[in-house]
Amino acid sequence: MDSDQFTPRFPFADWPNPDVPVVTAGVYAIWKDNELIYCGMSGREIDNKAKAEPKKYGLVTRLNSHASGRLSGDQFCVYVANRFVIPSLKAEELPLFASGSLTLDARTKTFIRDHLDYAYALVETSAAAYELERAARRGDVFGVQPYLNPL
Repeated sequence: MDSDQFTPRFPFADWPNPDVPVVTAGVYAIWKDNELIYCGMSGREIDNKAKAEPKKYGLVTRLNSHASGRLSGDQFCVYVANRFVIPSLKAEELPLFASGSLTLDARTKTFIRDHLDYAYALVETSAAAYELERAARRGDVFGVQPYLNPL
């Protein structure tokens, strides 16, 4: 498996991306500068879901969730908050969290939009997505394992 099946990188700053199909299974890689930090997939049970004709399902909804910065229900955003955002906080910002005028979700969204890019590969089945994601996390696709979720 190689990285040629992935798109060029797109900055999260430009999300949403109209080129991402609204119903599809896929695998994605997320980069911070030239460091691979995360690989994931979306589209489990795409075969069954596509028959139900959802408005949006799979890759586009997963990338949208990541771009939102919301920690609730999104493991990628939790990793970004824990490994990048929290360590960068300044002591004078802590009272803003206490007052509610600054949230970890908002700070995580800003970090993602300002610093991260993604590339994706479309696949036909959820089994193909799972296989490609595992290969990417092992380092077999990009030559390195992702920083946040290696296998």
